[in-house]
Amino acid sequence: MPRTTPKPTARAVGHTDLGRRIAARRVELGYTREQLAQRCGMDVSYLAYLEERAAHPSTGTLVRLAGELGTTIAELTGVTTDRPPGRGTAWLESELVKLSETECRRLLSTHGIGRVAIVSPDGPGIFPVNYVVAGNEIAFRTEGDALLARAAGTQVAFEVDHIDDVMKTGWSVLVVGAVEGVTDAEALRRLDAVARSLPWAGGDRTYWMSITPVRITGRRAVPQ
Repeated sequence: MPRTTPKPTARAVGHTDLGRRIAARRVELGYTREQLAQRCGMDVSYLAYLEERAAHPSTGTLVRLAGELGTTIAELTGVTTDRPPGRGTAWLESELVKLSETECRRLLSTHGIGRVAIVSPDGPGIFPVNYVVAGNEIAFRTEGDALLARAAGTQVAFEVDHIDDVMKTGWSVLVVGAVEGVTDAEALRRLDAVARSLPWAGGDRTYWMSITPVRITGRRAVPQ
């Protein structure tokens, strides 16, 4: 059956680890419960049960779900939670392809988690941050007295990437630019409005900083 991409009208409502992963991947692909159940050849009420209850589906059921969701049983069941991505074997003839700045900006605009690399008196450091793209700038929040905040006025590197172990592909984008603290009240209101989530690290991370890019480059690993 050819794969189609329905309109993203569903919501993730999983209540267990397995259920949350099924629901999140389903919504990411834009499937409703009814659509995914039909593709997997199962009753929609059983799919609802898998998403909302502590279920123990058969291997066959997991195989069908993983296949339709474009993932693996290990990913659905959380086996890979504490493992870094990219553990799978790459294509024998894979190669790195340069990305245009337009494509780099498109990938950056998806937001999420990125890494800020700085040089401090204690040496280099790399910090994961939640980020948003606001116009030409990349913005993130940290604590007002954190090492990142003290990097204001310096040049930093910002990196974001994605690895698809199932399809054996991946990409990375690197931004180099000056980082500054955001103090303008209107700019702060705009950033608060577009922030998609609270910082994963928790704590009092309300100090906004922004990176103004001077160089954006990217690579994609693809099979030949």
